[in-house]
Amino acid sequence: MSDEEMESKLHSVRDVSRITGVSIRTLHYYDEIGLLPPTTVTESGYRLYDAEALRRLQCILLYRELEFPLREIRDLMCVSGFDMEKALERQIALLRKKRTHIDNLITLAEGIKILGVNQLDFSGFDVRKIDEYEEQAQAAWGETKAFREYREKAAGRTAEENRVLAAGMMGIFAGFGRLRGLDPSDDRVQEKVKELRDYITENYYTCSDGILLALGRMYSNGEKIQRNIDKTGGEGTAALVSRAIAYYCGSEE
Repeated sequence: MSDEEMESKLHSVRDVSRITGVSIRTLHYYDEIGLLPPTTVTESGYRLYDAEALRRLQCILLYRELEFPLREIRDLMCVSGFDMEKALERQIALLRKKRTHIDNLITLAEGIKILGVNQLDFSGFDVRKIDEYEEQAQAAWGETKAFREYREKAAGRTAEENRVLAAGMMGIFAGFGRLRGLDPSDDRVQEKVKELRDYITENYYTCSDGILLALGRMYSNGEKIQRNIDKTGGEGTAALVSRAIAYYCGSEE
């Protein structure tokens, strides 16, 4: 069926169910609660929907994917002046946040997998010596905005929460390890750098180019952190991370 035919045709409940995958029972329920009334009802009682109703249904389904309760969707969409275009923009932004959240969950799961489900204590960011890392951060950035942000975010965390964050970080380094055969400029490696930067910003402090570059140098300086990264991702992982960060920030050495 062409787009023009879709626009001009009135669709039965059965048609809408077939087109969208939404059950007939659910469509009837949406009508009952005033969320998606049919465009018209025939003398025989058949519900018919036009293209505008299908667009409205699409909006409803996107909200459902975002786990909005039906009552909240109805309250949002049934107010006077509801703007479908603005709603779509908001949905896109929320879906992107959901994607980021899922990506973070995958990273966390990969980190947990490194040493097994029953062990969340990762030597790479030895959480038993978290004060040592804090001292290193303070030595590097002193009382900067980034360090204050780090202290604020860390203040309310439990030791277990620190372990979970460490697991997520090491999961990212494990991902770098799987890319060791690639050039630092490869898109897949650069995507991993962005993932690392976003993870640091979300959980520790705003990771500027300058901070990211400093971290990259620290990762490959031959100290304990380099050994731990290589232990997690394999020999050469820390060097790849460092070079990839330099490329990402436009500061190849």
